[in-house]
Amino acid sequence: MNIFRSQDPNAAEVVKISSGQLYLVRPGNIRTSRECIYNDCMATIRRLPSVEHNFQLVITKVYEDGDQDLLEDEDETDEEKVFLISEELEFRSGETEGEPNFVWRDLHGDVDEFFEFVATGTNAPTRAFFETCMYRAMYERKYKRSADNVQDIALEEFVWHPPAAPKANPRRKVAKKAAVSTDAPTPEAVPIDVDADEEKPAESNQVDDSWMSTMNLMLEEEAELYIWDPNLHDFRNEGIVIARFTQQKDCNFVFWLSAFNETGLVLAHRITSDMNQRFSPKMHSLTWNYLGDDGSQSSWLLRFENEEDYTNSVQIYTQCLWQTLHQVSWNKVKPDEQSYVRSAYEQEDVEMKDVEDEEEDEEEVALDLDPEEEASDDSDAEDEDVPKDPHSGETNSQLTVGYKGDRSYVVRGNNIGVFNHSSDHSVKYYATIGNISTPQGKGFKPKNVMLHDQDSKMILQNPSDPNSLYSMDIERGKVVEEWKVHDDITVDYIAPDNKFAPTTREQTLVGVSHNSLFRIDPRVSGNKMVDSQYKQYTSKNKFSGVTTTASGKLAVASEKGDIRLFDSIGKNAKTALPPLGDPIIGIDVTANGRYLVATTQTYLMFIDTLIGEGRYQGQLGFDRSFPATSKPKPIRLNLLPQHVAYMGNKISFTPARFNQIEGRDENAIVTSSGQFVIAWDLAKVKKGKYDQYEIKKYEDHVVQDNFKFGDDKEIIVALSNNVLAVNKKNLKKPTRHSLAPVREEFRGHSSIVNAPY
Repeated sequence: MNIFRSQDPNAAEVVKISSGQLYLVRPGNIRTSRECIYNDCMATIRRLPSVEHNFQLVITKVYEDGDQDLLEDEDETDEEKVFLISEELEFRSGETEGEPNFVWRDLHGDVDEFFEFVATGTNAPTRAFFETCMYRAMYERKYKRSADNVQDIALEEFVWHPPAAPKANPRRKVAKKAAVSTDAPTPEAVPIDVDADEEKPAESNQVDDSWMSTMNLMLEEEAELYIWDPNLHDFRNEGIVIARFTQQKDCNFVFWLSAFNETGLVLAHRITSDMNQRFSPKMHSLTWNYLGDDGSQSSWLLRFENEEDYTNSVQIYTQCLWQTLHQVSWNKVKPDEQSYVRSAYEQEDVEMKDVEDEEEDEEEVALDLDPEEEASDDSDAEDEDVPKDPHSGETNSQLTVGYKGDRSYVVRGNNIGVFNHSSDHSVKYYATIGNISTPQGKGFKPKNVMLHDQDSKMILQNPSDPNSLYSMDIERGKVVEEWKVHDDITVDYIAPDNKFAPTTREQTLVGVSHNSLFRIDPRVSGNKMVDSQYKQYTSKNKFSGVTTTASGKLAVASEKGDIRLFDSIGKNAKTALPPLGDPIIGIDVTANGRYLVATTQTYLMFIDTLIGEGRYQGQLGFDRSFPATSKPKPIRLNLLPQHVAYMGNKISFTPARFNQIEGRDENAIVTSSGQFVIAWDLAKVKKGKYDQYEIKKYEDHVVQDNFKFGDDKEIIVALSNNVLAVNKKNLKKPTRHSLAPVREEFRGHSSIVNAPY
């Protein structure tokens, strides 16, 4: 029987079973091994008219008369679940208590989770018809041709069978190779170039040989290759490949991830932090982004056959990336530091120790709104332009949010815009402090600014005078004092004496240079550095930021990526956390010192400073040193590669911040990248839900954002030319429409897969 030929080829709906129940099956969970999702629903196979030879399995909730009307009063609903039909679903049929059922894998859940549709009251012919339609949909997706004339015997390959006992993989083409030495520095070699616009010939051994002749093989594993298809909203299977991790000959610290299939080289991507890599131990997969020469992003996934292959790949990838960032051999890293670095990549969703078992917030449902609907639902406060000289060419560069006076300040060139936080939760322009200059009248553009002394003063850093700070009287709008800190030591970054010091009359503050930490007291005569509270390192540490707790303990980060925790200034660090390799561009800490968030260009690093074992168990790393064998596990908070592919641009985070409410625990982290404001719910991060962030897109570049002081909902956002306030509830879960406009110009299959460089 030609199942699909009997249908209108232009019709979306192929076949439907109108009555059933949907269950989520978790064999490994004793308490909820079988959870009812929809008590009354229907199952439909739909054709995707926009993508030839692709179909969806859609489970739609059925409402009784009157129930549907109630939905109009609800903000969010979950009326259907959609699954792209492919052989990865491991679709099969059976029976549940005498009723026919269909079972398939939950590709976005744990490896052993399945969906089960119980087709109540369905007869045998209907069941067989539905099952055959599923297999024909799989056939069309795999072979990219019609299933109209396909015989049933050709569908046998899609019928799922229980896995046999483990045995040697018959498809492995080449034996695994041991890691090679990477110690001798030599000149860089340029790899071969493949024209992305031309199809490679079937006989491509010369291309493969040319590529591999420039490489030292470190590891190869068989894997399934997937690419994110924005039209399907899912990863598309590109078949079995041999994944190879290689070191470029004649260039000691350049490494590549490549993939080969039976026709030859499929892709070759240089291993860098821009790959935004993500490992999933449960799925045995590596997901990453590739940034094209035109600035476009694509998202790729390798799924390894077993845990051993996956583990080997994680370890080699970690070593390659670390050596790329440090330009040092992995063999020179201490074993405990190697473990610390690996723990940041071998990341599973793990709940923090001693986290209260709070009642879980009701999960929001990602609404895939039409772009015009989404724009009309935007409830941001009105944008406020910073008055500017149209000929100056300056844009906003910094944002600092007030503590006491419900004001925010935005630096633009050598001017500072002052904005009021209105009672209607909007931001209104108030005044401009213009022509910032030294007491001697020499103008400058502030490098960094910090509010001080109950918001009556603002401390400014002058890039042309790194040894001094400048105190501006905010009410007068004028720099009134120059504080010379030291003749020979520069002030690169500053922080308040403690997290809430700006709300008090505290006069001292903290400063760091590239290799020293010190206290600054503007009340002392002469140089303002306090000699008794000064700690200098002989090595070039390249400190890049400092933050303080409510009790005045300190965390100092560096461009090398390491973090030091101090209980006071002038003493050695109690804890020194090794670098992952990426430069840290910002650091913040919760008031009680329990949690840190450090910002790199492509990810946030979240660290619990609680010592979990040993002599000082229960204390914080600010007060005691972690045991060498029990350093904290750094959690990488990064955007999912498929979301980055929708966003379309390179990720470049601004310094992340916790919200600040004196007397209450922090509950959110906010940052931005490009046109996007991004927030994580801290309670969910503590519970191991690292992917549950929310996003809002703007038409302009986001310079900086931060929560309004004493608030966990209102975020002040400085764009290149505007300032506004946004309620956190207006940030949405990432969807195609919330991340990128609907476009027809998404690159097609051939233009991506055949573009290995």
